[in-house]
Amino acid sequence: MTRRLILFGLLVLSSSYAYLQDTIPSGTAVDTTKIDTIVIRATQYKIKAVPRGIRFINPVISFNDTKVLSEPYKPFVIPSFWSKENKLGLNISEVAFVNWNAGGENSISAIVNLKFARNYKFRNFTWDNEAILRYGINVQEDREPRKTEDVIRLASSLGYRRDTLSKWYYSINTKFNTQFTDGFKYPDRDNPISTFMAPGYLFFGGGPSFVPEGKNFNLYLSPTTVKATFVLDQTLANQGAFGVKRAEYDTAGNIIKKGEKKFIEFGVLVTNTWEKEIATNINMNHRLSLFTDYIRRFGNIDVDWELNFTFKVNDLFEANLGTQVIYDDDIRFDQVISDTGNVIDPGVPKIQFRQVLAIGLAYSF
Repeated sequence: MTRRLILFGLLVLSSSYAYLQDTIPSGTAVDTTKIDTIVIRATQYKIKAVPRGIRFINPVISFNDTKVLSEPYKPFVIPSFWSKENKLGLNISEVAFVNWNAGGENSISAIVNLKFARNYKFRNFTWDNEAILRYGINVQEDREPRKTEDVIRLASSLGYRRDTLSKWYYSINTKFNTQFTDGFKYPDRDNPISTFMAPGYLFFGGGPSFVPEGKNFNLYLSPTTVKATFVLDQTLANQGAFGVKRAEYDTAGNIIKKGEKKFIEFGVLVTNTWEKEIATNINMNHRLSLFTDYIRRFGNIDVDWELNFTFKVNDLFEANLGTQVIYDDDIRFDQVISDTGNVIDPGVPKIQFRQVLAIGLAYSF
């Protein structure tokens, strides 16, 4: 641009000079001053190229709209395919009397529940693990403590499905049940009718499982299941308790051959678990197990059915109402055995029923 201004100035000067020469008459003295250099200066400003669509806004910082966080800040956590549950429950009931005309006995009962669950799920694979421990005791005035609850239950299930849309899994299932301490037919405390690993039940098998997404429902069908019954207490094994082969005696009542401590069955197992919130703060838990043996008595079904309702009061307290029904042809009642060990009456199987109503502490950690 500077060059253009210089050229324009030179053209103007040269035109003016030619005009002066043409207008001056000849013979007139003219002051001839030679112009050697012409310098024209102009201020040069830097050109600023501004792209279209750009708005220049001066940033303004203001804290007028700043608010306090209503919830604690939660940092980002890497997602895990494992889910866990740790739950502790303590139910206590107590009755006390002082100069009570209607009569009664002071008593206190307590039941402790522990549940641990570790479940893995990623695309086509699932692996569910559960441990349930329960123990209850009742103490009354002028009477020794009595057991009211005793459960050890371990379960593990591994499943695979062909695609992520399918509700059917190919599953391998393992379950184990036993108890903590001796069980008695009160008031007899000298002859236990059960103890730790007497009985102990182990189920192992495989088959399809129907597991709808997000329904807390599991239906397991296993046509190939091994059921092992353990009676590790020799006294109970000699009596043939829980289906094991009893001891052999001579005519004098001496043991010729000890009773066996295990009993193996092979058959069909069907299990079903279902958890559902049937109303606000009321949760139902259903668990059913059906087993029949192929070889001994096919069609004779062993039943173990639990139905529990949980009434949630708040985050720490809840009430529980539960029932359990058991029928096992190998568990017989009212047996009559002679002093020499001969079985006079083998007894009969009976339906076992248990009902619990309690309110207490429930803490998840």
